[in-house]
Amino acid sequence: MKFKINNGLIYFFGALGGLLFGYDTGVISGALLFIKRDLHLTSWTEGVVVSSILFGCMIGAAISGALSDRWGRKKVVLLAATIFCIGALGSALAPNTGILILFRIILGLAVGSASALVPMYLSEMAPTAIRGALSSLNQLMIMVGILLAYIINYAFAASRGWRWMLGFAFIPGLLLLIGMFFLPESPRWLLKQGMEKEARSILNFMRKNQGVEEEIKEIKLANELEKNQGGFKEVKQAWVRPSLIAGIGLAVFQQIIGCNTVLYYAPTTFTKIGLGDSAAILGTVGIGIVNVIITAVAVLIIDKVGRKPLLLIGNAGMSIALFILGIVSALLGSSPAASWTTVVCLAVYIAFFSLTWGPVVWVMLSEIFPLKIRGIGMGIGSVANWLANLIVSLTFPKLIEQFGISTMFIVYGIMGVLAFIFVIRKVSETKGKSLEQIEIELRNKSSDKGLNLTHSMQK
Repeated sequence: MKFKINNGLIYFFGALGGLLFGYDTGVISGALLFIKRDLHLTSWTEGVVVSSILFGCMIGAAISGALSDRWGRKKVVLLAATIFCIGALGSALAPNTGILILFRIILGLAVGSASALVPMYLSEMAPTAIRGALSSLNQLMIMVGILLAYIINYAFAASRGWRWMLGFAFIPGLLLLIGMFFLPESPRWLLKQGMEKEARSILNFMRKNQGVEEEIKEIKLANELEKNQGGFKEVKQAWVRPSLIAGIGLAVFQQIIGCNTVLYYAPTTFTKIGLGDSAAILGTVGIGIVNVIITAVAVLIIDKVGRKPLLLIGNAGMSIALFILGIVSALLGSSPAASWTTVVCLAVYIAFFSLTWGPVVWVMLSEIFPLKIRGIGMGIGSVANWLANLIVSLTFPKLIEQFGISTMFIVYGIMGVLAFIFVIRKVSETKGKSLEQIEIELRNKSSDKGLNLTHSMQK
């Protein structure tokens, strides 16, 4: 088996799904300014248009793992790329709100699949030495996709071309579709299917014939361990519960501290404090640039500073920024001072989020669950994250209408304080620990609690 594509292009096309993920979730922010006028959206239908993609995301994230185990990673990514293209064209050509919502749901199937499959494909293709960097590449590509969406939004803002904004996603979707035809299947999946010859050929190509036999032995051993996975029954075990609480809590708090309302509704927020449409969208371009730069910094420091300190620093910075936003918006209204304070505070908020809660939550979700239920745990965390995202995005326009934007910023700031307390009490540091050490500590903590409970009962 011969491949006419180098390793760099394999990783690029593998991560291109992350860019599409970012673009399709970010592009609605600018397009929404014009969609709600052309299609006469109410605050409720505005929320449905934004959040409909998230409904599809939950379904895509829930089913893509099982489909990839059955059909292979490559085939499911090809299917997701096809759905990306269909969803982009359908959204751009939608004649009314109902059709737009339908195609946003379809697009969500692809986005949800990409959120699960892209990190999996990259990690299974990469050598151990650069696996962490390539997993971070996916997060960085998501941020680049969001920035690209903001730039396209600005380019078409003057012509009110929301259909072009949504339809532009067809181009990277088509690139992913074409590129995946030339990419190899995951050797890990091939070995699971008993296709050792094909897997060895791919690994020899990817690793330049270095250390292939040792890697095949490790993959075979991992496959043997996975045959004895505990399934949902083990998730209910008392010793697993702390990791489940931490995982679900991190996934939900990542959304209810307001991150995606800033990304989705930033232009709307800017217009409410007095900026014009083009200026509002240009403001989000600046936020997108901050997002990409700070995410790159996070990749460099996460293993040096640690997960828990970063989460706490992020909560402090984001909450302070939100409290200032809320107070300034309430006191100064749509004045120039309020406008510029909003731009600065939103940039600060995004910087703290991109440095901390953005990348750290997904890293921790992949670390805190025991081996036997790691896949199930990641699935539960992902669905909880998309569900919280859906609820927050769906309710945000109505809540703004009911309570005002300044009150909402303060509410999200309070959520940040609660998240700070949650991290202190329920989240354990995983920096510098092997996955096996994390699991042993989890078992030991449960054992200690059992001993303490026994001693208390004896007293």
